[in-house]
Amino acid sequence: MSEKMPAVFVGHGNPMNTLETNRFTEAWSEFGASIETPRAILAISAHWYINATALTSMAQPRTIHDFYGFPDELFAVEYPAPGDPGLAAHIAEVVKPVWAGLDTDSWGIDHGTWSVLAHMFPSADVPVIQLSINANESLDYHVALGAKLDALRSEGVLVLGSGNVVHNLGMIQWGLSGKGADWAIRFDEAARSVMASDPSAIGQLGGHPDLSKAVPTPDHFIPLAYLAGLAAAANATAETFVDGYDLGSLSMTSYVVRG
Repeated sequence: MSEKMPAVFVGHGNPMNTLETNRFTEAWSEFGASIETPRAILAISAHWYINATALTSMAQPRTIHDFYGFPDELFAVEYPAPGDPGLAAHIAEVVKPVWAGLDTDSWGIDHGTWSVLAHMFPSADVPVIQLSINANESLDYHVALGAKLDALRSEGVLVLGSGNVVHNLGMIQWGLSGKGADWAIRFDEAARSVMASDPSAIGQLGGHPDLSKAVPTPDHFIPLAYLAGLAAAANATAETFVDGYDLGSLSMTSYVVRG
């Protein structure tokens, strides 16, 4: 590996993006094609939000269809990437003194991860490990843990955060396909300003007047905190590689850290 692997945060949006071709999925594909093939992918997905910090540590993680009400075609999607138990154990050492349990059978690859990787690495031949989001911990905890993950980039590991900076399913407006409500745009732009200037200041977004609408629950936002911590540890900022909105209350903004 000649240089550090980039790290990304992807606004994954609607699971149907797995099956669609649009400017977001095209950007994900272009990113995957533009970089050296990673040794492995460490994914922090909004959809593994539990009361512990854990790493998937099975040789062949299952594809998890953690949603309902979508077409059978989406439930038929499989992403048969291998795992890497040895690397999972190594990552558990890297993040110490934080304790990270090794999960050998309860989780796998959820749609927050495979809906993106199906476009980035469609051959599913790069090992994938998921890191859970510990729901008991503060934003500062997640930022600090993200900083520890920067060390993995020199080992060829692609760190992938997958969520949405703005994610409010209760305020979806079906008539706003491809558009964002004013409040969603304001919060997303504030986040973009922080990530482009001082990612370590991501906690400042906690005082934003649109926070309660943009982040009614923390699960989709916290993966961005991992990228923010990693960027701060690398003394780098994050660039936007695709942006936009959907259904009024979803931000599709995606970031990359290259430094």
